[in-house]
Amino acid sequence: MTATDTGSTAPAPFAPSKADAGGADRRMLVIKGVLCLVGAVVLYELPMQLSRQQVTTLNRVMCIALAALGLNLLTGYNGQISIGHGAFMGIGAYTTAILVQTYNVSHYGSIVIAALLTFVVGLVIGLPALRIRGVYLALVTLALATLFPQIVVKFSDVTGGTQGLQVENEFVAPAGSGLKDNQWRYYVILVIVVVAFVVVRNLVKSRVGRALIAMRDNETAAEVVGVNLAVYKVLTFGFSAMLAGIGGALLVVNSSHVDAKEFGPDLSITILVAVVVGGAATIFGPAIGAFFVVFLPTWFPDWFPKLLTPVLFGGLLILLMATAPGGIIGLARQTWARIRPAGWPTRPPADPPPPEPPWNPPADDAAPAPAGP
Repeated sequence: MTATDTGSTAPAPFAPSKADAGGADRRMLVIKGVLCLVGAVVLYELPMQLSRQQVTTLNRVMCIALAALGLNLLTGYNGQISIGHGAFMGIGAYTTAILVQTYNVSHYGSIVIAALLTFVVGLVIGLPALRIRGVYLALVTLALATLFPQIVVKFSDVTGGTQGLQVENEFVAPAGSGLKDNQWRYYVILVIVVVAFVVVRNLVKSRVGRALIAMRDNETAAEVVGVNLAVYKVLTFGFSAMLAGIGGALLVVNSSHVDAKEFGPDLSITILVAVVVGGAATIFGPAIGAFFVVFLPTWFPDWFPKLLTPVLFGGLLILLMATAPGGIIGLARQTWARIRPAGWPTRPPADPPPPEPPWNPPADDAAPAPAGP
């Protein structure tokens, strides 16, 4: 009697067993744990080893990464294109600067108010997303990025106009902390950014994240399975704007000065480049992209004209779309897929289907009689 006669099925010759998959998962978990530990130690020691100017630049990287995280949630996971997140950063920055300088609100309280205000503005701007999409939505957000500096100049009595606004009450380290002011700012910004990344990571791994991805891939199918498109679109826009607003507020914590020219369309394009370079629809892509777009201009020689920086970013986007559409994270995943050890699955294998029962032909006496007159 053979295996076919008994109805048993032989396992696939190259399919990894559950034990192998479990071992691979444990190894991957250990690797991730070690990387997180090393990353935490490095991030903790950085402000102790770098100069004041370098720490200030790292703080700016984290602020841009927070805005890029919001744009990534909106564009990468939800599929709504925005070129106006520089304006949301500006709203958060000017809210914090005005509250601290004019109304003597603490920096922490002003950050909370800036987050709430940009969330509301994001809800309002997100309403057109219910009717328009694609390039038309991008044009609406681009108009916001273009108008914001002009609005700031228009209300120069409050915002300082073209001269900007200087916050005299700087964000300083508390007495007894043993830290310099720039180091204290670094740690405060780092904690806020890490919390934001953890929240977004948990969000995209939850039912809400699956709904956002379903809307991005096929709105009709998502609506059929019960996803409320209007609610998810507007709330996603609001939450994305809030993250950018917090990033703008943290810029004031970092530098104590705001300038309308800093929050024009160029900043919005820079944030978009950070998302694409790092990798859209990934968690850590915005952080990698922010590091790239902030430090790249510092590597240019002194004779390189600053006006060509947006042109260089545009060329970089075209090059990435042609060679590595998934950004740096996507390229790293492709490389790992080629070099990973044999038998190391990329995800746990699904449970094999139960074997089909053996087919027993009916007995002769049970065979139906042929039809006929």
